Amino acid sequence: MARRKKVYEGKAKILYEGPEPGTFVQYFKDDATAFNAQKKDVIDGKGVLNNRLSEFFMKGLTQIGVPNHFIRRINMREQLIRSVEIIPLEVIVRNFAAGSMTERLGIAEGTALPRPIVEFCLKDDALGDPLVSEEHIIAFGWAGQQDLDDMVALALRVNDFLSGCFLAVGIKLVDFKIEVGRVWDGDFQRLIVADEISPDSCRLWDIETGEKLDKDVFRKDLGSLSDAYTEVARRLGVLPSNVTHATKPTLIN
Repeated sequence: MARRKKVYEGKAKILYEGPEPGTFVQYFKDDATAFNAQKKDVIDGKGVLNNRLSEFFMKGLTQIGVPNHFIRRINMREQLIRSVEIIPLEVIVRNFAAGSMTERLGIAEGTALPRPIVEFCLKDDALGDPLVSEEHIIAFGWAGQQDLDDMVALALRVNDFLSGCFLAVGIKLVDFKIEVGRVWDGDFQRLIVADEISPDSCRLWDIETGEKLDKDVFRKDLGSLSDAYTEVARRLGVLPSNVTHATKPTLIN
């Protein structure tokens, strides 16, 4: 597919005009960033893995009736997606204490939470994506109460699905974030899952060893990020079973 006009470039992805109205081509880069891009590197093959992993999760959500922007994969690094109006919020679901929650609340890392906790952060790199309350969201018009209720319901359904996927392959879903977009079907508006779902946006720990298999490997200099993502893809069946940490990823069709 011929490339079209670049619409947007973020830290990990580029959006191009799609071949039909109402579509984009989403390109996954090899760039890795942490701490609001204060730490950067290029990880060979990362974009390929995240493209296939996000495809795997979005297809699974479609199968259980969770609406999302994924249409089809185009090639190793690109997928065709629906154009959406992104709500400027990150929706975070936490099953275990980790990351900023441990710092804010003084809870030991790995503590199981009494129930999944949904948090919202404002998407603003310059401000460090600050945590915001539902009162802030409604007061400043980022989303209405019905939108908030729908986002929480979507996030919890995604949590149920992802938790089951990972548990089946010996991985604990600690937390994750999604983005949500508005689409219009005639005069009717609905919310759908957008952006991506990959180890970039999840915290994943091996159930037996506690080994981190997500972007914390890069944040905390714990080893090879490519190896960690390859292991996640291999366990989920996105890679052939004979792929090892020493093997460069060769994706299956």
